[in-house]
Amino acid sequence: MKTVILAFTVRLLMPLFFLFSLFLLFRGHNLPGGGFVGGLLAGIGFFLHSMVFGATETTKRYRLNPIRLMAVGLAVAVVAVAMSLFVGAPLMTGLWSSITLPLIGKLGTPVLFDIGVYILVVGMVLNVTFILTKY
Repeated sequence: MKTVILAFTVRLLMPLFFLFSLFLLFRGHNLPGGGFVGGLLAGIGFFLHSMVFGATETTKRYRLNPIRLMAVGLAVAVVAVAMSLFVGAPLMTGLWSSITLPLIGKLGTPVLFDIGVYILVVGMVLNVTFILTKY
């Protein structure tokens, strides 16, 4: 299903999907949103691109490997959860650094966990999308 209008619209909306998904990712620590919702929105952008241009074109253009994304996302989330054990705190205790970024705020393990969930969800959406486009 590739029309000129749809192809132009998807190319125009892809950066907006990713910017808004990053906004939801970093806003979600203190307000509604977070890694899951941001990952879904980024996944929807890739889904639309693969529906218009095909899964092989999306994979080539963005150099995507869904299995690798899921593994990296899960690893980042597990590291964020387990970091508290290395300092003698209970599992899943939030650790915060002294670094404060202007738009994000203080960096800590909850933000790292959300980033891991974000990457994992994008990988899952891509994996399902690429599997369904084969049939």
